[in-house]
Amino acid sequence: MVRTLLAVIIAMVGVVQPASAQAAQIRYAPYIDITMERPTLPEVARATGVKHFTLAFALGSHAGCDPKWGGTIDLTEPRVINQIRELKAMGGNVVIATGGALGPYLEHVCGSASALAGAYRKILDATGATHIDVDVEAAIPADTVNQALATIQRERGTSVGYTLRVQGQDYGVDPFSLQILQSAARHNVDVLVNPMLMNFGYTGDWGDAMISAAQAVLRQMKTVWPNKSDAELRAKLGVTPMIGRNDTGMTTTQAHARKLLNWAKSNNIGFIGFWSIGRDNGSCAGGGVSPTCSGIAQSQWEFTNIFKAF
Repeated sequence: MVRTLLAVIIAMVGVVQPASAQAAQIRYAPYIDITMERPTLPEVARATGVKHFTLAFALGSHAGCDPKWGGTIDLTEPRVINQIRELKAMGGNVVIATGGALGPYLEHVCGSASALAGAYRKILDATGATHIDVDVEAAIPADTVNQALATIQRERGTSVGYTLRVQGQDYGVDPFSLQILQSAARHNVDVLVNPMLMNFGYTGDWGDAMISAAQAVLRQMKTVWPNKSDAELRAKLGVTPMIGRNDTGMTTTQAHARKLLNWAKSNNIGFIGFWSIGRDNGSCAGGGVSPTCSGIAQSQWEFTNIFKAF
C-alpha cells in the first residue's frame, strides 16, 4: 500500500533530483560553432576520436525568450539534431553553450528566472544534453541567471559551467565575472569555472601567461568557496584558450598548448575546451584572425589531438 501511494505521488509531482545528483563529468569538449555547416560533429569524431563538444551558441531570437542556434536556427533543426544523435550513437555527448561574443543573450531577453529556466529546459530537452555552459562576454543579471541555473540543477542534476573573461595574467577573471561566481555561491549553484585564456594583457611567454591566469583564477575561487580544499577547487576549474591567432594579437602555438595541457594534467583540473574546432586547420597560415582557420602553420585537427591527451 505504501509503495502504491508513493508511486501515485511521484507520478503526480514528478521526481526532482537533488543538486548533488550531477550529470557525468565531461572533461574535454572543444567548442564548435554549430551554426556553420562544416565541420560536423561526427566528421570530427571519426577523424580524431574526440566525442564530446561544446555547441555554440544558443541565443534569444526574434521572439525573445525562445532559444535558437545563433538566434536564428531552430533548436530542432535536423542538420543539428541528427549530428547530435549520430555523435551519441558513437558514445559521445554535448555541452550546450549560451551567450558568447554576440547577442541576443537568453540571459538578457528572458525577463525572469522562471522564464530563463524554461528556456534552458527547452534547450536541454531538444538536445538531450545534461551540461550547460553560460559564456559571459557582456553584462547579465547575475542573480536572475543563477536562480534559473539553481532551478535547473535542482530539477535535473544538470552540470553547469561559466565561461568567463580574464582581465590579466596575475589578476584572473574580471570583477564582474567574480561577482557572477559570488552570486552562484549564494544561490548554491555547483559550477565549473572556465576562464577564457585569450585576449588579455600579459608579459613574457604566452604559454606561461595562460597558466598564470589560471592560477590567479584559482586564488579568486578560494575567496568565493573558502571551505573547499585546493584539490576540490582545481577539480572545478576549466581552461579554454583560443588556438592560433587571437583577436588582440597573441598567438597560441602548439608548444603553448602542450605547456597548458601538461599543467592541467599535473594539477588534475576539471575541464579543457578551446575555441574552436572550425579553426583547427592550417588553411590560412600566415593570415589574420579567421573563424575557419587558425592563422598558423598546423596539421588538420592538430590542437584537437593535442588536448585529447587530457
